[in-house]
Amino acid sequence: MMKKMENKSSAYTINLAAIEGDGSFQCPKCGMSISPEDETEDNYKILDTKVDDNGDLSELVISCGKCRSNIKLTGFQGL
Repeated sequence: MMKKMENKSSAYTINLAAIEGDGSFQCPKCGMSISPEDETEDNYKILDTKVDDNGDLSELVISCGKCRSNIKLTGFQGL
């Protein structure tokens, strides 16, 4: 479900299609709960978005609000 990528900063990939429930997950590094319902950006900050040729969201890169790890979210096509 998640894999650590090799680079200078802590970066993780999470496939949202593999998560059951409302899409909430825990930061792979510190365990902070991150929910798509939280629009305040207290628990995470959006760093980058990627869209496919149809204009649909294909990837989202966020930063954990607690440990600042970068987390790449994929699997939007299955939602």
